[in-house]
This record gives sequence, C-alpha cells and structure tokens, in this order.
Amino acid sequence: MDGNAIILTNGLLNQYPAKTAHGLIRGTERFRIVGVIDAVSAGQDAGEVVDGKKRGILVHADLADFLKNSPETAQYCLVGIAPKGGKLPTSMKETIAEAIRQGINIVSGLHEYLSDMPDLAALAQEHGVQLIDVRKPKPKSELHFWTGKIKNIPAPRVAVLGTDVRMGKRTTTRLLTQAAEAAGLKAQMIFTGQTGWMQGRGTGFILDSTYNDFVSGELEHAILSSYETHQPDVFFVEGQAALRNPSGPCGSEYLVSGQVKYVVLQHAPARIYFDDNEELGIKIPPVSTEIQLIELYGAKVLALTLNTAGLTLEQAREYQRQYQEELGLPVVLPLEDGVEPIIDLVKEIVNKEVASV
Repeated sequence: MDGNAIILTNGLLNQYPAKTAHGLIRGTERFRIVGVIDAVSAGQDAGEVVDGKKRGILVHADLADFLKNSPETAQYCLVGIAPKGGKLPTSMKETIAEAIRQGINIVSGLHEYLSDMPDLAALAQEHGVQLIDVRKPKPKSELHFWTGKIKNIPAPRVAVLGTDVRMGKRTTTRLLTQAAEAAGLKAQMIFTGQTGWMQGRGTGFILDSTYNDFVSGELEHAILSSYETHQPDVFFVEGQAALRNPSGPCGSEYLVSGQVKYVVLQHAPARIYFDDNEELGIKIPPVSTEIQLIELYGAKVLALTLNTAGLTLEQAREYQRQYQEELGLPVVLPLEDGVEPIIDLVKEIVNKEVASV
C-alpha cells in the first residue's frame, strides 16, 4: 500500500471515460481511496455512482471541499479518466496544480505525460512532489525480447479477451483471480494496462505504451517473473482491445507469445459497433465467429462473460440464455453473479495439467 489517494474524474464519474476511477473504486491494493473529486456527482457515495454498491468513498465537489471537510489526508492524487487520445483535459490542469501546491503526488495513466509539461514539472520540483506517468515507456535497455522460456512454465494461463474495448476485461480478470484464491488455488494476475498498475494486484506491464518489438517479450517476462516469485497454480491475464477492433487490434500476442491455451471471452450484447462508434459503421462480428478465431489460434474458450451496460437485468438474463443455447458454453454475468462457475472449470484444468506433468 503506497498511501491514501483521491481520484480526479472531471465530472465524468458516471460515464465510460472514468473507467480507471471505476476500477480503483471497486478495489486497489496499491492505494487506499479516501475520496473522489467530481462536481457532477458531489455528495454521493462513489461506489453507488459506479455500480450501485456503497463503498464509503465520498464524492467531493472540488479539491478545496475535500481538503476542508475530509477527515482523511491524501498523499496521492490519481487521474481517474481515460479519454480517447489520452490527453489531459484543460479543465483538470488547475486542480492538479493545486494538488501539487498542497504537497500531493500525482499519478496519471494518460498518454500525455504530466512530467513533460514544463509548468507542472517546475511546480512539482518546487513543492517536492512526484509526477508519476504510468504509461511512460521504460528505456529500451530495460525491455525484454521473447525468449521461448514461456514454454517451460507449467501453470496454465487464462486470458480474459474481449470483443471490443472498454468491456470490463480487467475487472473480470481481478474477479477471477480473487475467486480462484477464495477457492484455494494459488492464482496470479498479469495486468497489462495503467489501471491494473494503479490497482497493484499481480505483475505486469503497460502494453499500449510498450515499443511494439518488445510487447511479446514483456508479456513473457511478466509471466516468467511472476512464476519465479509465486509459483502459482494458474495465471489470469488481462486482455486489451480486441482481435478484430480496427482501432486497436490486439490479442494474438497473448495466444501466441504468452502461450495462452484458455480464454474467457467478454462481450457487451448492447453494443453494435466497435468503439461504440456508429459513424464509422464497423460492426462487432458475431460472438460465435470470435470464438472460432480464438480456436484457430489453438486456444479454448471456457466461458462467455457479459458486460450488461445498457441492458436491464431481465434483458441481460435473456441474452445469457440465448448465448448458452447458441454456443454451448457457460455464460456468466460477473458483476451481477460473480465468476465462481468459471473457477470450477479452471480447477479441472489445473488438475489436468498437474496430472500430465
């Protein structure tokens, strides 16, 4: 635990761009979240705004409100939004500057680096605080090429892939890891995004800010390092984007370089177009064809998990029934029902892999 933290969401707490905040509010081992700064949702419990579950995290109208009224102090201020393009909204910059003046360290997962902004960098130096840009690439000297040593790791890897971006893959990966641990398995999570780093569970790297030549090697290295340290029974690997999303095709690295043989596929039935972008008109292909593609890579889809955004619970249950009949697979609603049925399948895999050694 690095310390207490507040999250900045720029009035977007109740919207998709605040997915980093949503993940942190649901759980983080790296920080203790003591408040959220969001003028639109001020006065509410942050957990209730995110998913209807009270978590005792108050939303404040602004930083001044937090500083005046919160019984807690904060050592860190987390940028909790992930807007398209990854740029810092101008409206957030003054709040960050004020946090720096208050001696609060800033953590950002944006593509635009706060430490490269001369005014913020100078202010941080003046007040002796850190600007931590999670997505800033490591020096090439610290990166790894793929070696093939992954083939010697006996623990099975289960990747949570999706049919599009912003599907909740990281959340499902965390839920699977936690459920496996509760069921008595030694489980480790491999995170691959900035929010996963902020949450602090497991080992990983930031895939979309890693030089392309090193992505396969960094994925392998994360798994190798984790296995050497923890000797887990199973890995759960956070997926990014989607195999056929034209704005960010991703997934083959897991299946090929990570030697992932098992997949949990996440899908949002209410979403029709990639990136929710109707103007481009590129429709998300049928789930059945995504499963076929994954199988062509040599992996097995264990279950389908549903992101129920935009659906009533009744509608979600109907999709669950339809997909189970169509695909012949378990279909799970992770946030509503948990992921225990998938853990039963994972236990069978672990037992089979142990028996084959």
